[in-house]
Amino acid sequence: MKKEIKARAVAYARTRDHHANETAEDYVEAVADIIAELGECRVLDLAGHFSVSHVTVSRIVKRLQEEQLLLSQPYRPVELTPKGAKLAKRVRERHHVVLNFLIAIGVDKRNAEIDSEGIEHHVGPKTLAAMKNFLKRPSTSQPPECD
Repeated sequence: MKKEIKARAVAYARTRDHHANETAEDYVEAVADIIAELGECRVLDLAGHFSVSHVTVSRIVKRLQEEQLLLSQPYRPVELTPKGAKLAKRVRERHHVVLNFLIAIGVDKRNAEIDSEGIEHHVGPKTLAAMKNFLKRPSTSQPPECD
């Protein structure tokens, strides 16, 4: 019984930690995507992307600048620091694995896109590795049955 309680405590602690990092991960990923699409990223682009106010984005960008993930100056585009670019790449790769995994197990693309946005933040390294291995299987293999 004590092992089960400890295992749950570890899981809850990991979930809280991942929740704390979600915003940073979402923002660096969005900045990278917007730069790739538009050539630059402005606060208003992020506000539209997340459907929030520019004030909300400005606060988050300021926090992420303090965490050395973003660079921002008044009236200038938002940029990724090398640390932010590295995180954005890692998040993007994780996102693609989760999205492709969900599609491979039969989730329709629209729902897979929605669900992968939340799941991507909580997938541990071993689960992500298992997803990658699953995706490498020949297309003739069937996913295991789920209850």
